[in-house]
Amino acid sequence: MATHSNGSQAGATHRVGVIQAASVAFDIAATLGKVRDLAADCRARGVRLGLFPEAFVAGYPRGLSFGAVIGSRTPEGREEFRRCFASAIEVPGPETAVLAGVARDNRMHLVIGVIERERSTLYCTVLFFSPDGELLGKHRKLMPTASERLIWGCGDGSTLPVFPTELGRLGAVICWENYMPLLRTAMYAKGIEIYCAPTADGRDTWQATVRHIAQEGRCFVLSCNQFSRRKDYPGDYASEFGNEPQTVLSRGGSCIVGPLGQVLAGPNFEGECILTADIDLADIARSRMDFDPVGHYSRPDVFRLEVDETVRPGVAFRDSAPADAPARNPVNDVHAAPVRTG
Repeated sequence: MATHSNGSQAGATHRVGVIQAASVAFDIAATLGKVRDLAADCRARGVRLGLFPEAFVAGYPRGLSFGAVIGSRTPEGREEFRRCFASAIEVPGPETAVLAGVARDNRMHLVIGVIERERSTLYCTVLFFSPDGELLGKHRKLMPTASERLIWGCGDGSTLPVFPTELGRLGAVICWENYMPLLRTAMYAKGIEIYCAPTADGRDTWQATVRHIAQEGRCFVLSCNQFSRRKDYPGDYASEFGNEPQTVLSRGGSCIVGPLGQVLAGPNFEGECILTADIDLADIARSRMDFDPVGHYSRPDVFRLEVDETVRPGVAFRDSAPADAPARNPVNDVHAAPVRTG
């Protein structure tokens, strides 16, 4: 078969999947068990890359107010935050070891949204695992949306990875980060081919967004949202959206889109499901004949983007390293160790 410059073979396809399901909210062990079962289902379907939704481990706090108004916070709201805090995970940590085992046992790339805890700050994060169980790295959401900013911190430029894999160059942008044009441009410049968009947005407008990104970036876009009902949350969960057990809190809308904006699978608004599609990376080269957003269709003489990928900790302790040596996040430093593919 003919080989393209990105190493892909014309006609060589890979099956990818998006897993539209609900977390077992605030229960890490039960959610990890559900991940294990769903990943095994993916393997049975021949899926080589599986994407789980935003904040899947261990729950997106949809409908919570955290008792906050400008100038006041309530004890009940603080307790709601404590429960979110307790169901967040450290990266790396025991939970990431479990997820690595899931990826290894099913011989699949696993991309999954988690709530990450570092010290006393929570981050909305995506983790990447290779089929041999290696934690390749993570992406922290750069800008939480609206009320999310009350409970989640902002990521920095050190967690914007795009990983070379045998399936293609893989990365993720979370939910409304996808409305940040410069972030999308940075991902295109990194050569992303499989663009994962885990989300909590189930509105009809989201479909237009992911189709636009696929066509703009000339990449495959995998979008994944939870389908959850009130019964998927604890009985004492103070949802602003109602307390009937069957009330839908997140309606899904997961889909897979090709590099010319064509819908390959989904969207599904009916319930929990696994959507799959067979993708051919040669379609990316075909699509870029007439458009490359950071190549022949860019105007570097007019527009210029600079991306700062250094770690930006709140407190930095200087050692004997050269003062001008950029700090890097070792979890994401693909230059420090090659990607292992089995």
